Amino acid sequence: MFSIFGVIKNLFLKILLLIPAPLKISPSQRFRIEQYLFLENNNGIEFYPKPFFSPKTWKVFHVKAHVFQKVYGIVLGMIKRLLLSFSLHKYDFVYVHKEASPVGPPIVEWLFARVFKKKLIYDFDDNIWTPQSSEANPGAALVKCNWKVSYICKYSHIVTVGNEFLANYARKYNNDVRIIPTVVNTSNYHNKIKNQHEGKLTIGWTGTYTNLHNLTLVEDVIHSLQQKYEVDFLIIANKDPKLTTASYRYKKWSIESEIEDLLEMNIGIMPLAGSEIEMGKCGFKAIQYMSLGIPAVVSPVGANKNIISDQQEGYWANDKEEWYHSLEKLIKDATLRSDMGLKGRNKIIAEYSVDACKNSFFNLFY
Repeated sequence: MFSIFGVIKNLFLKILLLIPAPLKISPSQRFRIEQYLFLENNNGIEFYPKPFFSPKTWKVFHVKAHVFQKVYGIVLGMIKRLLLSFSLHKYDFVYVHKEASPVGPPIVEWLFARVFKKKLIYDFDDNIWTPQSSEANPGAALVKCNWKVSYICKYSHIVTVGNEFLANYARKYNNDVRIIPTVVNTSNYHNKIKNQHEGKLTIGWTGTYTNLHNLTLVEDVIHSLQQKYEVDFLIIANKDPKLTTASYRYKKWSIESEIEDLLEMNIGIMPLAGSEIEMGKCGFKAIQYMSLGIPAVVSPVGANKNIISDQQEGYWANDKEEWYHSLEKLIKDATLRSDMGLKGRNKIIAEYSVDACKNSFFNLFY
């Protein structure tokens, strides 16, 4: 509980939020930050979100071509970041999600923390220190300067991360590292329960284009199950995965239909390889499924092992055989799906909901 003294102390706190995307678009910032901004009781703290990208640039940044527009958007975003120097005196903290700029060294973070002496709170929920390139931006790794993550950790007053793997990295550079999971609002948004006894049985996956490659780990398994059972396979993403083996139904992700689309699933899956990139994942797919009473089958990688207890809220699957048998058990037994779904829902409410974690978030500003 917050003390009265703490609330009074924070009554006039102003927090500058340096975020990558416009509001209500990016899953990471939506569920790690934005949900707290719109709570009725935010302890008197005023938040001022400043996206790096404009909506127009964000729309093309993750697709091929549009090079001039991307470069223009980055230059404009950097100018806006530097201009914030003139208004920094108004803010008590600067909260940085992932990075102040998607390319280049940590100039803004260094300037704000070391020159203007502002307290930085640095948040990330992925392994962002390992270089990666996407199909849309194949040369991104050359200019992204992933090495800057360690320096931003050093500059920061507090570092917040989504799981223990990320925390172990951050602790090498900062003494105050706090784990705050990525959460859902189980009261006002993820607040419905899947009825496991109606409709066509559906296995589902949701994510972004950056994670579509993980579907290759289970595509053959889904195909084999479809030869034996009448099973639909639903993929909700911002890009069609173009699978060639399993039959599937693709739905383009939409914030307007997000919950109803997820509720089409009877079983949610989260396959992951065991690389360092995947170790940094915070299990948010599983959190979303479980919050809606949907049992999950997951690779026991990174945070997944903490979110799901094997054979309680779902199953761990290490190889294709385990994936097949775990999914088959859930396909054949609606009561098992309901029981596991209810256990999962209760666990999310207790440990991975806004209500469970809001104090940890607001305590950052004490």
